[in-house]
Order: sequence, then structure tokens, then C-alpha cells
Amino acid sequence: MIRTHTIFGIGNPLIDIVINVQEEDLVKLEMNKGTMELVSGDRQEEIIKYFEGANIFYSPGGSAPNTIIACSGLGVDSFIQGKIGNDKFGSIYLDQIKNCDVRSGIIQSDGATGSSIVLVTPDGERTMNTHLGLCRDFSADDLDMDTLAESKYLYFTGYMWDTETQKSALKKAISVCKKNDVKIVFDVADPFVVNRNRLEFLDMLRNSIDIVFANKPEMEILFNYKKIEKSIKRIMQYVTSGAIKLGKEGAIVFDNDVHYRTLARPVEVLDTTGAGDMFAAGFLSSLTRKVPLDRAGKIAAYIAGEIIKVNGARINKETIEKIKEEVFHSHYNFEF
Repeated sequence: MIRTHTIFGIGNPLIDIVINVQEEDLVKLEMNKGTMELVSGDRQEEIIKYFEGANIFYSPGGSAPNTIIACSGLGVDSFIQGKIGNDKFGSIYLDQIKNCDVRSGIIQSDGATGSSIVLVTPDGERTMNTHLGLCRDFSADDLDMDTLAESKYLYFTGYMWDTETQKSALKKAISVCKKNDVKIVFDVADPFVVNRNRLEFLDMLRNSIDIVFANKPEMEILFNYKKIEKSIKRIMQYVTSGAIKLGKEGAIVFDNDVHYRTLARPVEVLDTTGAGDMFAAGFLSSLTRKVPLDRAGKIAAYIAGEIIKVNGARINKETIEKIKEEVFHSHYNFEF
């Protein structure tokens, strides 16, 4: 089969509401730092009221959409699906997608577009309170099966493994991929999500996933090992390829029995929102260009290092164009 598309993403299109906060704010609001929690619309209103008068930054987000938008900016043919509302945030989201040259299969319906309040502490760590809105209603009937069947990769994250409706859509997508030899890429996403779905994720990793992204806390929950080395050995028995993100310690990238350690970039951290999304974008964009594994890890770390220097989960169009030139059009001769 001739592949007419490269990366097909399914995700939760969200509007990020980013607020810089102090540690004591998280304590007063009874939040667990560094995690994502699904909340009601009323809880979101309560949080916004608490920060009344603060500077608030709005940005289209959602983990998988962020990765797909970045892949497109890096020159990879990319397509995104999800569900949003016929409301102000939905219109903003679609306009941003158009500006980013991403091909969209996003479904618009009556209801509220999902949003995520992202609270950023002085150390750059982010704590998220997400109301999914219409994201939760994305169904198997919404899936563009023809486009997916003609793609090289399917990309989705654990955040989509929420409602039975979303799960049915992903199960159908996985079935289409297996029938059409489309590689399946899964980002575990968040410790909160892993805690809720550990056994289902292990089964999916064992039987369906070709490429995985995860971080150290997620790996500890998945395999019940404190030593990351043991967890990495286990996951390499489950999937062919992937990357284990270790924060300031860099990452381990692997393909079959070959693995490399990638160092993190020494940059001043402003906001870690989107670091994992950009790492995935860098790694996937490298794979589509058949970049060697060790270089793919370095490129992923380089791009992740760019996003943590700015507020928000996305890199602007001018910067992503500059990064593309540096890492893909200069024979990888860029400096860390």
C-alpha cells in the first residue's frame, strides 16, 4: 500500500489556561503537585475564582494535539482528530489549527470545548486540572478510517483512555492499524492516568503497541519496580521501540535490544508544560526521516529543551521553523 499520510493523531483538543502560582497555592487548593486531575466545570470555576486578578495565559493545547502540531511544524505530514464544541474556545482552537498547517479531522458539536487549568510553580513544574467537555464524546463513529488506513503511524496518549466512548474509538483505530500495517505509537501520559488504567495499559503494551513513550513515575506504577533499570528491561520485552523520559537525567531511547542514554539540555526552566509532548514530536519526526536512534533521542531532547524555556505547551511557528532547520537540514550538526 502507498502511504499518503504520515502521522495520524487522536487526542483531546483543549484550551490551556496557564497561571503562574506558588507552592502554598497548591496546598490551599488541596492539589497533588505535578499531576493531572480530571475535574468538573464547577471545580474549574472555583480554581479560577481563587486566582482572580492573576495574569492568565490562554493557549490551544491537549497532549496529542500539541505533539501533532509540532510534528507538522517540523515538516511531517500530520492529521489530528478529536472533538470540540461550537463555542468560543472551539472557534479559537480551529483557527490555531489552520495557522499551524495541520490537516484537521476535528469534529465540532453542541457543547463545551474541553479546557485545562495549568498551574506552574516557580520550579517550572505544572499541575493540571482538566475538564474534558466534548473530548469525552469522541466515538468510533467519528473516526476517519480511510485516512488512518493510509497513514504510517497512529499516535495517541493515555489521556484518551477515559470514557467507554473514547476507548471504543481507540480500539477501533488499533484494529484498523493492525489490518493495514500502521505502526501504533502510545504515550502513557501521566501517573494519574496509569493508576486508573494500569492493567489495561499493560495488556495494550503487550499486544498492540509498537512504540512507547513513558517517564520514570509512570514506569514505577506500571511495573512496580523502584529501580528504573528493571522497568526498562521489562518494557523492552513488551514493545519494539520507544523512549523513557527521566527529566533532568535525560532519557533512554531503545529499538529492539539496542538502547542509548540521551542527556537533558542544561537550560533555564520556566515551565515544563508540554516537554513530553515536544519530546515525542522530536522523536517521531526523526523516525519518519529514518534518523539513527541515538540522533533521534538527541533531537527529541533538544526540542523538549526549547519548550521548557517558555510559558505554555507549544513553541511558536518561527521558533519551530528555526529548530527544523537546525536539526534536520544541517546534517544534525547542532550543538547542545
